[in-house]
Amino acid sequence: MARGRLEVVTGCMFSGKTGELIRRLERAAIAGLSVACYKPQLDDRYSPDKAVTHYGRSFPAVALPKTISEVMEMGGDWEESSVVAIDEGNLFDEGLVSLVLSLVERGKRVIVSGLDQDFTGAPFAPMPSLMARADSLLKLTAVCTKCGRDATRTQRLVKGRPARPDDPLIQVGGTEAYEARCPDHHDVPSDE
Repeated sequence: MARGRLEVVTGCMFSGKTGELIRRLERAAIAGLSVACYKPQLDDRYSPDKAVTHYGRSFPAVALPKTISEVMEMGGDWEESSVVAIDEGNLFDEGLVSLVLSLVERGKRVIVSGLDQDFTGAPFAPMPSLMARADSLLKLTAVCTKCGRDATRTQRLVKGRPARPDDPLIQVGGTEAYEARCPDHHDVPSDE
């Protein structure tokens, strides 16, 4: 069996990552390929059983626990699928890397979308490990809400103000909690 392929779609919030993942899945389905889409249970913003963009576009998805060891115990219909997509890869633990690489070794085309950086601007695991191993990597940008330039950072807001670096790393939300920002307008207050 030929080795599969790993495609990673990354960028900041509101850059179109899930939209691109859905576009690739729809194209694969049109080509007659069997597809399966997964998302973290934690991300229930718009639907418990669909990968959904901030603008309402969706694709059926199976919600999985954050811990990949639990995912492996559950099993999945990825064995019957030639294309396996995982949305919001940054919300899974590091075990995602092993699962994805195992699927690729079994001949699957695997597409993973997720944030490359957390709200402080630090690499958001497990995405950097997947990005380094990707056969193709697409890094998308959004529009900075402050100046209109390309945004590459995710600004978390708490009551309209920038979140502090010691705030919890993961907080699922949309425009009420996050903005896309360019590096010049990304603000993480110091601990002082």
